[in-house]
Amino acid sequence: MAQRRRQPEKKRTGVIKVLTEAVRGGMNTLAAALSSDDSLNAMELLTAQHRYVEKLFAQIEKEDGARKSATFRELADILAIHAAIEEQIFYPSVTSAATEDLLRESAEEHLAMKRILADLIEMDAASEQFDAKLKVLEEEVSHHAKQEEERKLFPLVRAEQDDDFITALANEMIVLMVSLQQQGEPRRAVPGETSAATPV
Repeated sequence: MAQRRRQPEKKRTGVIKVLTEAVRGGMNTLAAALSSDDSLNAMELLTAQHRYVEKLFAQIEKEDGARKSATFRELADILAIHAAIEEQIFYPSVTSAATEDLLRESAEEHLAMKRILADLIEMDAASEQFDAKLKVLEEEVSHHAKQEEERKLFPLVRAEQDDDFITALANEMIVLMVSLQQQGEPRRAVPGETSAATPV
């Protein structure tokens, strides 16, 4: 296994800040925002998305009317992109004997989240049922992100993969993120992805 190369904490924090600002400003600006000497790995990318999604959930709870609907659409797009980059790039690339069961469980959790998200996309954000269903989605997303991925899966991936590999994965994931954002309204794909979990 290759020797792990550690970046100074200041630089890693800077990359996460750049990523968060790029997400906030539109995914199509992400490639330009990250300079070639920044070393963002796949887990840092996914974790930054987790934190941004948490902020969006909190923001939706404080809003109403058109602002609430707009913030929900942003949340739905980010969740759709996040699921896509994990299912199409990250999960297949880190599958091993140690991670296989966790990845199958994660794919099933994605399916459950997509089903709730598909329902929410069709609902009026002003309804009480919307708020109740949104709360369930928030709980599902939080458990998946923190318990399954950050606490269980990511440490296994770090132990099995070298820094160059997980940095290269981040680059592939960013390309897909930008592509999905440029296609417009990534959330629109979610209802068509609710029949079965993505195979791992």
